[in-house]
Amino acid sequence: YNKIKDIAPTHIHIGTEGPIGLAARIYCKLNKIPYTTGYHTKFPEYLWKLLRIPKFLTYTYLKVFHNDSKAILVPSRSCQEELTKKGFNHVVVWTRGVAKNLISHKHFKRSKTPKIIYVGRVSKEKNLEPLCELQNKYEITIVGEGPILNKLKKKYPKINFTGYRFGRELADTYKEHDVFCFPSKTDTFGIVMIEALANGLPVAAYRVTGPVDIVEEGINGYLGDDLEDSIYRCLKLNRKSIASNINQQWTWNRCIAILHNNLLN
Repeated sequence: YNKIKDIAPTHIHIGTEGPIGLAARIYCKLNKIPYTTGYHTKFPEYLWKLLRIPKFLTYTYLKVFHNDSKAILVPSRSCQEELTKKGFNHVVVWTRGVAKNLISHKHFKRSKTPKIIYVGRVSKEKNLEPLCELQNKYEITIVGEGPILNKLKKKYPKINFTGYRFGRELADTYKEHDVFCFPSKTDTFGIVMIEALANGLPVAAYRVTGPVDIVEEGINGYLGDDLEDSIYRCLKLNRKSIASNINQQWTWNRCIAILHNNLLN
């Protein structure tokens, strides 16, 4: 609270619904400062899956938290539709982009055994098991860390767990693979998907919020209930046209303009 006061902001964007976000919201209400909020994590679904906290309780809190803001900025059209149906107000799609240092210029060379990659948090809610179970059929790389990393390492010894990678190293790692697999069913977007697409990788995922907003089936990936089938179909796609299309559609300049228009106007 005091740190916000020292900065003396005229406008605030609140990006989290936790204690820090709640403190910022209270500050804005008391000082009549206009603010927007961001909804980019499905906490109700996460908390139900991890702790069995009823989803309606979390959604009730989130509606109270968000509904007085100038706009609730969400990362995808399907997330916007979902929250609007649940009674959230002023829900606006806030797009994402890919940094230039995350686009590799390395030459792609296809290997005999298809290489599949996942990038992100290694945790229960990311639903990594269906991907890991394919360790005998593909060369699988998982980039990232998280609470179930050691468990998966022991259970799936053929998978390459790299830990964190950033910048050019991460971009080159994307480029070395054939397909990006996104097995999560609870994300609102999944920026790693557009990073993968920017490097020419098709995406295999489930037909849920996030992937349905990004993946154009038959063009840059496939969605369905069977990850192995989606991966197999992705391997047949021509990856040369994927990167150019995605880099025109998802830009940080567009992202900044949406925030500016909703927060300052």
